[in-house]
Amino acid sequence: MAAIDVFNHEISAESDFGYSQAIKSGDLIHVSGQVSLDEAGEFVHADDFAAQLKQTHINLDKVLAHFGATRNQVISQTLYVVDLRQNAAATMEGNLAYFGGHRPVSTVLGVTDLAFSGQVIEIGFVVDTKLPA
Repeated sequence: MAAIDVFNHEISAESDFGYSQAIKSGDLIHVSGQVSLDEAGEFVHADDFAAQLKQTHINLDKVLAHFGATRNQVISQTLYVVDLRQNAAATMEGNLAYFGGHRPVSTVLGVTDLAFSGQVIEIGFVVDTKLPA
């Protein structure tokens, strides 16, 4: 049986909604959609795409660090973006800045609404720890 390692930010939403931020099973890590939450689990930067993207990437990095993984091991990402046409350039720029020369597969979905009032971005990952860090 494969060992399962679970990561949480230890915020109330995890128990309130019954989910984990990430689960590692075998060599793969499945990361739940990360959003712009601060250390206390409060949603921050309502309606500020750039600030939310930065905080979301910070939270993704925390998940990766827990597992000793790096951005270069991300094999797939799914982005949910409110007002995608308006935020397309910022999404692309943020993605290039975050990954540098690494190119995971990517699905970007334009959506009309997300969980928090003023939320404009959410990003989930799949990570393969067998890849070079």
